Amino acid sequence: MKTFSALSKSFILIFLSWLVSLHCSPDKTQQSALKETSMIAAVPVEAAVVERKNLSVTKTYSGTLEGEDQANIVAKISERITGITVQIGEMVSAGQVIINLDKSGTSSQYFQAEANYKNAEKNLLRMKSLYSEGAISQQSLDGGQTAYDVAKANFDAARSAVELATPISGEVTAINASVGDLTVPGSVLVTIARISRLKMTFNINETDVTSIFIGQKVQVYSEAKPDVKVEGRVIQLSQSADIRSRTFEIKALFPNSRERWFKPGMFCKVDIQLAPRENVLTIPNPAIQTDGLTYRVYIIQHNQSFQRTVQVGVTDHQITEIIQGLSDGDTVATLGVNNLQDSSRVNIVNPSN
Repeated sequence: MKTFSALSKSFILIFLSWLVSLHCSPDKTQQSALKETSMIAAVPVEAAVVERKNLSVTKTYSGTLEGEDQANIVAKISERITGITVQIGEMVSAGQVIINLDKSGTSSQYFQAEANYKNAEKNLLRMKSLYSEGAISQQSLDGGQTAYDVAKANFDAARSAVELATPISGEVTAINASVGDLTVPGSVLVTIARISRLKMTFNINETDVTSIFIGQKVQVYSEAKPDVKVEGRVIQLSQSADIRSRTFEIKALFPNSRERWFKPGMFCKVDIQLAPRENVLTIPNPAIQTDGLTYRVYIIQHNQSFQRTVQVGVTDHQITEIIQGLSDGDTVATLGVNNLQDSSRVNIVNPSN
């Protein structure tokens, strides 16, 4: 009986152990289901490690052209145009009269100033003759000379208001008026420019301005004729940003093409190679998210994603310099970024893995 009782107890213990193992140890099907559930909860992403590289970046900007020396002939008074003495493309000399206005118009004081000038001139000549004979004093002669100088200055001003001359030698590049038009003070009537060399004005952002320096080479071209490219150099770099656009104005000087294809007022492109960045932190561009003001990435640590704000530098459209926010060896998500949130579980599925 004792032997039977012992056997019974052993059987019961074995049976109970089997029941416990049945509930505590899932079979292969259960293990597979648990694993699949775990994988579904993790967001699949591709990732890259932050690396140090050398960056050589060429940026393209847009801007307008003007002559190396350029002058706009503007109206000082409102009068009818009686004559335009030049045509577009004509070469002119400094001091040459370009436009004539009505000298007898209501705004013109030409004839009055001319009469006063001639009268003062005659009076001065008479006084000089009298002074040489000892008939008048030095003080009287000085008074006559002053009256003449004032009259001449008034006449020169009145003449310059109706006889519009160019202050520089160059080519007539634009005529914005016709004979018979009534001028508006301050309006540009004719543009004169020296176009053997031209200046291009363009604006760059605050990120790139630190990579620009005086004397830096540029390539200028037009989308209308992209095969015509000329090389120039940066000659002027603004030291302060425009308050509205937050950009910096740059001016580059370049020689015109042999056939003088480039003209003042044209809208052109300029390629400029920024100063090379050496041994800088870089990440692939797809890793970066931005709202136009801030730049963010997701770093991956212990199979979890964490959002981090970064400061970016230059980019070659494939990789971007990271100035602040990441360190050597950090891992960032590059594909599947839009599906991530802070503390999301991730599963790195790089093709090479």
